[in-house]
Amino acid sequence: MPQPRNSPPIIGITMGDPAGIGPEVTIKALADVALRRSARFVIYGQNDLLTYAADRAAIHPYWFRVAAASERAGQPFTGDVTVLDYPGEDLTRPGPAAPSRSGGLASKQFVEDAITDALRDASDPRHIDAIVTGPISKESWSLANFRWPGHTELFAARTKAKRHAMMFVSPRLTVALATAHVALMDIRNVLTIGRVFDPIDLGAQLCRRLGKAKPTVAVCGLNPHAGENGLFGDEEERIIRPAIEVARRHGIDARGPYPGDTVFIDAAAGKFDLVLAMYHDQGLIPVKLLGWDRAVNVTVGLPIVRTSPDHGTAFNIAGTNSASEGSMRAAIELAVRMASLEPASPAEPSLDGPPLE
Repeated sequence: MPQPRNSPPIIGITMGDPAGIGPEVTIKALADVALRRSARFVIYGQNDLLTYAADRAAIHPYWFRVAAASERAGQPFTGDVTVLDYPGEDLTRPGPAAPSRSGGLASKQFVEDAITDALRDASDPRHIDAIVTGPISKESWSLANFRWPGHTELFAARTKAKRHAMMFVSPRLTVALATAHVALMDIRNVLTIGRVFDPIDLGAQLCRRLGKAKPTVAVCGLNPHAGENGLFGDEEERIIRPAIEVARRHGIDARGPYPGDTVFIDAAAGKFDLVLAMYHDQGLIPVKLLGWDRAVNVTVGLPIVRTSPDHGTAFNIAGTNSASEGSMRAAIELAVRMASLEPASPAEPSLDGPPLE
């Protein structure tokens, strides 16, 4: 099990889409002095928007500003919270927020720079130990001609992760996904034994890293009633059950496949440490229902720590000072917790057992 490190970690936080609630939830979360004492923080964003959000929330600015393009930005950060300030449009004026090309360009740059800094050598003054990503608009990224489905795929590509998966940690449920940003009608065509096994394996690794020595993993079926022995589809017998067997051969206590409409009841009652859902909404509906304000998205399988709040840009309430910072705070706390441990590279599966399709 990873051991605690000797010095407080440096956590990078990307502001997300400038027109969304990212600036507000970031400023509100870090307004807690106790949280700020747990690490040092670098916010990749736009100072005017952060200041505006602080003003609306009656929070006195507690950070030090550094222009992102300045020479000073390449030197060590000494304050508890430093804002790397990027140029951008004035979005503090009243009016409805919406996806935009400028928002896509800015939010993508925040993330790209944070990933670059996380991959730097630990001796580099710009090195950060973990990244917490504020909510982006996939439509904004599309308007800026970026074709990434989301953060997860970008992080996997930039860090050259051979395997990765989307996982959600909340007080009552921990859920991993076999598929993430895939259209519902396409899931049957992309689901393989490997795509089921990888999140079981990577999810179990994170559970162990967070203190569960022998995690139990419940695996959902894809079809109603987990296929009912082939009556409602053959994916359970052809793909999911073989993946479970591979996981068990690798020493993981994986069980199932279970019907998706009942397994989360047992998991919420504490009978399982992790549930593997086959697709996005199968896993996210129960997570958000039971822990919408405390759920955290973690990308497992990366060589760096990346977490994010489990919500979107909420353009409809941006600038109104009505957004809850609960999920952002939880994402920061988990990033600090993970980064405070000595790094542990995800283990590759052994080669015994059947090949992964």
